Amino acid sequence: MKYIQDFKEGDSISDIYLCKKKSTLTAKNGRAYDSVILQDKTGTVDAKIWDPGSVGIEDFSEMDYVDIVGDVTVYQKKIQLNIKRARKCREGEYNPSEYVPVTKKSVKQMWAELIALANSVHNPNLRKLLIAFFVDDKDFVKKFQTSSAAKTVHHGFMGGLLEHTLGVAKMCAFMAEQYPFLNHDLLVTAALLHDIGKTRELSRFPQNDYTDEGQLIGHIVIGVEMIDEKLRSIPEFPQVLSNELRHCILAHHGELEFGSPKKPAIAEAAALNFADNADAKLEIFRELFEIKSESPWLGYQGFLESNIKKTEI
Repeated sequence: MKYIQDFKEGDSISDIYLCKKKSTLTAKNGRAYDSVILQDKTGTVDAKIWDPGSVGIEDFSEMDYVDIVGDVTVYQKKIQLNIKRARKCREGEYNPSEYVPVTKKSVKQMWAELIALANSVHNPNLRKLLIAFFVDDKDFVKKFQTSSAAKTVHHGFMGGLLEHTLGVAKMCAFMAEQYPFLNHDLLVTAALLHDIGKTRELSRFPQNDYTDEGQLIGHIVIGVEMIDEKLRSIPEFPQVLSNELRHCILAHHGELEFGSPKKPAIAEAAALNFADNADAKLEIFRELFEIKSESPWLGYQGFLESNIKKTEI
């Protein structure tokens, strides 16, 4: 199979890909064309069908697996696929695992590290809460291990939520060691729970798109609601500790304009925001560095607000 990450200008493509998005647009000359996003486990590519009604272009929809024939071009310095022929595939012609982006790390190893961090929390009430999520709730565990951390920005792959959460929690544990005034148990617990709402904000693969609940409520508030649900089974959980933990979740994006209902008011909330931001942005760098480029300069990246250069190792 010719993976999308290996596409280069001039390639002729004849293979099966997942249609992630499809829409009909109008060109400047008034002619209709189809804009398509194709996906495999290595990424996505922007594709165009300039003559949708031509012979060889069969009808297909979003989330269909499509046998594509086309040519790879470059438009505005980005790889694009010009589709010449398209046929909707029948079940059995493709292996779904080839079309879902997955973490390159071992889920088993990451899960063991996450549980070890959870076991480092000694506060009995916080331990009960972590056990309620990561041990007792088997359905949640399955979703948590297979969800992404985002639709597109960072860790947008199966296992991405686990990978991101572990990265944030490890940084928080380090900060708690470096700065003893931080409450280790509160900070690590908040780190482990900060993005649990994404298990409901985003749909399962291969869609990995926002649910109605995700669009209307968002993962931050959903996460606090999930914590509240578990806290009802721990009636002895102190109210002050509950408020501090939920505040950390509500403030972990740091600024109101970034979606946080609250700005950090306690040191642990600030530390969680720093760790979350660092892990997300460094992952954006990592994913950029995987793009093949003849120049070390990789172009302007909106989320990083800078023209990015890859240094030699």
